[in-house]
Amino acid sequence: MNILIACEFSGIVRDAFSKRGHLAVSCDLIPTESPGPHYVGDVEDILGSGWDMMIAHPPCIYLTVTANRSFLNNPERWEKRLEAVKFVHRLLNANIPRICIENPKGAISTHIRKPDQYIQPYEFGHNVSKATGLWLKNLPLLVGTEGVEPEWVTFPSGKRMSKTHTNTPSTNSEENRKIRNRTYRGVAEAMADQWG
Repeated sequence: MNILIACEFSGIVRDAFSKRGHLAVSCDLIPTESPGPHYVGDVEDILGSGWDMMIAHPPCIYLTVTANRSFLNNPERWEKRLEAVKFVHRLLNANIPRICIENPKGAISTHIRKPDQYIQPYEFGHNVSKATGLWLKNLPLLVGTEGVEPEWVTFPSGKRMSKTHTNTPSTNSEENRKIRNRTYRGVAEAMADQWG
């Protein structure tokens, strides 16, 4: 199959499908971290290039519920959220037979539709918690492959957080943003095995 991995700089999902013999191409506004087929630019430039499947990871900076506190009395952020939702809508409605949009809990559920499922990295062999929604078109639900116990960091206040979020406390840092945006390999392998 010809598979577009949209908004992916890491190459993790692309490489999982490539290992299984598919022509997988990642696309992002920045270069890839892993050598392989990668388009640097706007994914909308190549949406109509005859893909059999697209897995898209649209930027969540204006979509996630964790950003809600920054929208109060901030019309510029509301405009950016509206543009982000419109972008997701265009991806979800692209003329591609099979589509997965991946994103955390947020505005997509409110403004487009609820996800078909939420997955957790700890269902795929990673000991972290990070609820991730999958909006699917002509794809089956993703089935967990290796359940493990997530590790938590508990603060003196009693608040409990995943170690991913504890280790990357601010998404204002470009490096932290990149860490949080990488797909877990266990999830990528499951996608390639089950959807490829």
